Amino acid sequence: MDAANEARQEDKGAAGKGASPKSPSPKSAASRPSNKASNAPQFTREEDQHAYREMLLIRRFEEKAGQLYGMGLIGGFCHLYIGQEAVVIGVQMASKDGDQVITGYRDHGHMLACGMDPKGVMAELTGRRGGYSRGKGGSMHMFSREKNFYGGHGIVGAQVSLGTGIGFANKYRGDGAVSLTYMGDGAANQGQVYESFNMAQLWKLPVVYVIENNRYAMGTSVTRASAQTDFSKRGISFGIPGEQVDGMDVRAVREAAARAIAHARDGEGPYILEMQTYRYRGHSMSDPAKYRTKDEVARMREESDPIEQVRKRLLGPHKVPEDEIKAIDAKVREIVNESAEFATSDPEPDPSELWTDVLLEPARA
Repeated sequence: MDAANEARQEDKGAAGKGASPKSPSPKSAASRPSNKASNAPQFTREEDQHAYREMLLIRRFEEKAGQLYGMGLIGGFCHLYIGQEAVVIGVQMASKDGDQVITGYRDHGHMLACGMDPKGVMAELTGRRGGYSRGKGGSMHMFSREKNFYGGHGIVGAQVSLGTGIGFANKYRGDGAVSLTYMGDGAANQGQVYESFNMAQLWKLPVVYVIENNRYAMGTSVTRASAQTDFSKRGISFGIPGEQVDGMDVRAVREAAARAIAHARDGEGPYILEMQTYRYRGHSMSDPAKYRTKDEVARMREESDPIEQVRKRLLGPHKVPEDEIKAIDAKVREIVNESAEFATSDPEPDPSELWTDVLLEPARA
């Protein structure tokens, strides 16, 4: 069974069984990402293999996290990235070492894309001492300075001002790094976002704002919550360029991200990328997603699944033997299963950890 079909079977029932009477039709929710393969930039065999492996790792990791949540091994909130994998992988493929990533609470995929250890990420989800925040942060509060991941943040839109600050630090130091600052379509309506846009353009800060428009924010269609649904235009009043991107096609994402990052790195200031994407699960694990139909989710999976698009290219134009693809699948499952085993067997933090990481220890001379 291929990756998309298998994930579809595992995801049955995740979408609501019917739409709310006030819910818009699927077409009015947002324009469907176009899948114009003939006009899309082409990937080499190696690039597609890399994209397939990295996106599949996120997909399988998130599926496993959903299973552990259902078993009661993950508490609190848990926001899965299933369906949006092409966005962060495409952007990372266009970035360079030293560029930083900061995002909101749908953050596990971004961590994995930055190269963080799946064991450490999963252990943090289950609240174990081997987690990236030693089991005290959970799903929405993980960081890795080593991998230049500046956190998933639980306060809607808070990461945008912080990401702008990272861009300010980059310009101050003159290190050539670019701050890749992610937000959702819901966060794009926050006031601090526009204060950040103004500052970033005023000082020509090296920031790329990636708006992951998955169409429903916490559960309200963008057409009901946003007066301007073309999020790429949100920076017009500040003179910030932007563009809409098919966020379900990793090739289109990488191409647009390369332009945006080059613009920021060359001292031209910030850039906005609206990634038109789609989440297959609810806003969080507690969301039954009754604001959209099951048929809508199934159609998106069938027509635009980012992983299945790459798989078809590997089997077709690239002529990769199916056994090689199965080997990638098996290796990814092994990594995810090992992370789950570690996350369920690693000890919980010692009670003394309640007193650590509260205040910054003063530097000694």
